[in-house]
Amino acid sequence: MAELDISDEPSTVTPRKPRRGWPVFTVIAIALIAFLAGGVGGSFQGKLAEVQKNDNASYLSSSAESTIVADESAKFVTVETIPGFVVFHRDEPLTEQDKESIANAATAVTQVPGVDKTGMAPVQYSEDGTTAALFVPLVAKSDGTQVQGDVLAETEQHVMDAARSAAAAELEVLPAGPGGLLVAFIDAFQGLDGALLGAALLVVILILLVVYRSPVLWIFPLLSAMLALGLSSMVIYFLAKQDILTLTGQSQGILMVLVLGAGTDYALLLIARYREELHAYPNRFDAMIRAWRESAPAITASAVTVILGLLCLTFSELNSNKSLGPVTAIGIACTYLVMMTFLPVALATAGRWVFWPRVPHVDHAADLTAHGMWGRIATTVGNRARPAWIGTTVLLIALCAIGIGSLQTDGLTSTENFTNNPEAAQGQAIYDAKFPQGTGAPAVIMTNADAAEQVIAVAGGVEGVATAPGSVCLQIDYAKVAGLNLGTGAPAAAPTGCPPPQLTVQPIDGRTVVTATLADSYDSPEALETIERLRTAVHAVPGADALVGGNSAATLDVQTASVHDRNLIIPIVLVVIFLVLAILLRALLAPLILIATVVLSFAATLGVCGFFFTHVFHFAGADQAFPLFAFVFLVALGIDYNIFLMTRVREESLTHGTRSGVLRGLAVTGGVITSAGVVLAATFAVLGVLPLVFLAEIGFAVAFGVLLDTIIVRSVLVPALSYDIGKRIWWPSALAKAED
Repeated sequence: MAELDISDEPSTVTPRKPRRGWPVFTVIAIALIAFLAGGVGGSFQGKLAEVQKNDNASYLSSSAESTIVADESAKFVTVETIPGFVVFHRDEPLTEQDKESIANAATAVTQVPGVDKTGMAPVQYSEDGTTAALFVPLVAKSDGTQVQGDVLAETEQHVMDAARSAAAAELEVLPAGPGGLLVAFIDAFQGLDGALLGAALLVVILILLVVYRSPVLWIFPLLSAMLALGLSSMVIYFLAKQDILTLTGQSQGILMVLVLGAGTDYALLLIARYREELHAYPNRFDAMIRAWRESAPAITASAVTVILGLLCLTFSELNSNKSLGPVTAIGIACTYLVMMTFLPVALATAGRWVFWPRVPHVDHAADLTAHGMWGRIATTVGNRARPAWIGTTVLLIALCAIGIGSLQTDGLTSTENFTNNPEAAQGQAIYDAKFPQGTGAPAVIMTNADAAEQVIAVAGGVEGVATAPGSVCLQIDYAKVAGLNLGTGAPAAAPTGCPPPQLTVQPIDGRTVVTATLADSYDSPEALETIERLRTAVHAVPGADALVGGNSAATLDVQTASVHDRNLIIPIVLVVIFLVLAILLRALLAPLILIATVVLSFAATLGVCGFFFTHVFHFAGADQAFPLFAFVFLVALGIDYNIFLMTRVREESLTHGTRSGVLRGLAVTGGVITSAGVVLAATFAVLGVLPLVFLAEIGFAVAFGVLLDTIIVRSVLVPALSYDIGKRIWWPSALAKAED
């Protein structure tokens, strides 16, 4: 029977050297970091919205077909726009007074700065007479200058204010179209710093109060995390400002919770070891030096693992994924820097009183905590090691099976992307019900001018392309083509037909533009299938060199790239993590086992996600990027807890043997690692406060997966399996041959 006997000697060592002060250069460096992060960097956190980019160009690579089409079509215009609509609706047919007020609203909208009034079209009326739609293109790029997202949102609000002021009071006036939905997406990130950060801070404070049972101690890790967030915000702001990296709304949200969660994790590990050493060292600075030295390898390995895992995203085809890697890696690097410099100095300088009312004194009783709950858990794991790891493995497989089949990662439409029901989604629903769904965002085809007629003929015969006269046509007003930025397209005249005959084609470099109105809504699965058929058809036209872009094509390219990234990056992340673990643990078998357990935990998490997304939250599905994001965060972060555990197990195994080392390591680290997991899970769960399905799903997946890792995988599966295997787990190092 396994017994956890730790009474033979304390794990700490009585100090043999007098008090040693911190080197002057270290103190200066720490003071500088604190100044930059707190005094300067903090101000940049609120400025990150200024350098955010949330359009398709920020997601797609320059090699995507829709991006190439957008770049080519930009040669024909001086002003690029995003197509949008203002929808006027009542349940009964519109009256003459309604129509007059709608005409006044159209006139008022033309006066709004930021609206391309020359690209506006006459008001359309639905067949049943209950709804009118005004085509309103928003200027997205003028003379090479991109309009920022907050400016677009402000323009859209002014458009809606002007339309509502002029329209009859009884009319429902709503935004719709790609422009309205893009602005709704941008609006979802408004107040990000306030709502998300406030919720995350509240959660972390509550958990730290419970963990430390001290009214003071929680301030130190939280202050350090805020300094790290400020420092990383400053670095990211300048890099994004210089277009060295791209910051999107979702990457900013993930950065915030990642820094708070990971920073608190590192702080918990350091503070727990510091508390241990205070039981053995009368001088708090000596205790901190010892604690820093003993915890630094695990924290460093954890940070390096997460940073390298995140940087694997730079292999992505999607700019959004490619930029998320450096953004979050910078966040982790800044967090590590602050937690390993500012935090230990601040704690040691403050003194033992910060632990009040449970102030640690010199009594060489650092291991007394192991006789508590985690000591009993460790003993139980040792006594029933084989049934424990077999049982937990079966449980994880069962969790995977309950919902993995119902996890749909085929993508979400723009309206399905919101957890709430914004006005743009309401307006889009009315528009789709009352007008031809493909109107306003046709497919944009770039072709050689001399093959344009053949391309038009071929495109018109593709299933899913609208069959109404004028649905496929040459689409060049040599002064302007509305809506060709961001991979979208919209007619320069009436949205349902071709321009008047007097607008003649003016080819540039032998190329011209053809538009094809789709029969389905631009971001529906049916529209994406139509784009695939359309590309196949026009690519086959001899001598045309035809390429298909537009909003639907951009959505399709994003989804295709997401699948490519998932299949490429997941194996790379696994290889990188294996190499880090092999170097850290000086073994090959242990890293393989740790990675296998985390991958099994990831599969179980996907199964639970599939069940909850479908049957509890009733989400329409998940984005194609969801499995990749969930994998990178869960595996990179989940392996952290195994690193914290196994580095301590190896440390104990050098003195007490592997099986005893496993039990001792679990007993000593159990409480702090579980606390760290709860903090990280809670911070990621806070992503649910943003009204976006993708972030809500990522938040749930990481929160559940981290808890699964800390409670089941790290607490039972890994130690039980390691105990059962014994010293062979360190193969091929010398420790595998030592006495156990």
